[in-house]
Amino acid sequence: MPVCVLLSLLTACITHSITNLTATSAPRNPNNQYLIEYAWDTTQQSIRPISVTPHVIVGFDSYPMRPILKMTNRWEAYVPCPPDKNEIVYHFKVDYEYSRFGKPGQASKLSPEYKLVIK
Repeated sequence: MPVCVLLSLLTACITHSITNLTATSAPRNPNNQYLIEYAWDTTQQSIRPISVTPHVIVGFDSYPMRPILKMTNRWEAYVPCPPDKNEIVYHFKVDYEYSRFGKPGQASKLSPEYKLVIK
């Protein structure tokens, strides 16, 4: 009996993984816009895929991300960087809904901070 309980706990764990796909440095772009990309993988089967709304957070500014064509777990956004700055410090925030008894639940996941150095 204890082995069955332990096995069910191990297989029932939900994991979320936010992977930054952006390079750590980029050449200076004349339009001052830089592409930020990430992938989000989860084992939570109750997530409502249409409700997933990721954002790139830079300081107090939030930039909505759009899905990458033909991919179900990758998003991208262009983020501005003024010409007088040499780096962008950012993190990702993913808001989503999940199915539960009654009305849908809402949750968010945050990534650690990342830095894009502009050369």
